Amino acid sequence: MPGTIVFLPTYNESEYIREMITQVRALGPDHEALVVDDDSPDGTADIVRDMQKNDSGIHLIVRTDSVRGRGIAMIDGIRWALEHAYDTFIEMDADGSHDPKYIPAMETALSDAEMVICSRLVPGGGETGRSFVRRWITLAANWYIRLLLGLSVKDCTTGYRAYRTQALAALDLDHMFTIGPDIVQETLIAMVRRGFTVREIPFLFQQRKAGNSKLGPALLMKSLKSVWTIRQHYIGGADEK
Repeated sequence: MPGTIVFLPTYNESEYIREMITQVRALGPDHEALVVDDDSPDGTADIVRDMQKNDSGIHLIVRTDSVRGRGIAMIDGIRWALEHAYDTFIEMDADGSHDPKYIPAMETALSDAEMVICSRLVPGGGETGRSFVRRWITLAANWYIRLLLGLSVKDCTTGYRAYRTQALAALDLDHMFTIGPDIVQETLIAMVRRGFTVREIPFLFQQRKAGNSKLGPALLMKSLKSVWTIRQHYIGGADEK
């Protein structure tokens, strides 16, 4: 099936998921939504099921495995997109912090790249509604990740990205190992190590419009520690192009 699939990982996003899907579908019939929900107790999946009744361009996977997280949801989403032969795979948050209006620009940028990142840290990009401390953490985390993984990409932590699905098909999905938000670093280094072109375009990150952030201090520290494991796997010789 040609077109774009927009992957939305969710856990307790019932307050905004309807609006998020509506905005994605408003981009046109060739932009479909795939919600991968970690069995949210707040009824997120029920809202998606209700929307599906009137729209065949909305898709849902509910994960009930004992081990859950954004990383595992991402791999499930990629596999699903490959099975259904979409041209483009978009990943984004479902809380309103990533505005769907940037999707057309990402798709245009894919004309000469395999991966496009909506970046807060290139000229024209930025954040709004966040404290100085959170902005400082973003800068420090990206400096640390670039240093350890040898990357030139400015914004290594954003989860708002576009891929050519044919490039995702080249990744060794069976051996990708990150479970949580650190999947964004693993995916990035996996693409770079395979020689794919990665571009950044500016976007304005907004504070989430509903719900509570899942990335607390403990999860953030765990994610940053995992960068060492990612380095060892992809740069230390365990992973080959």
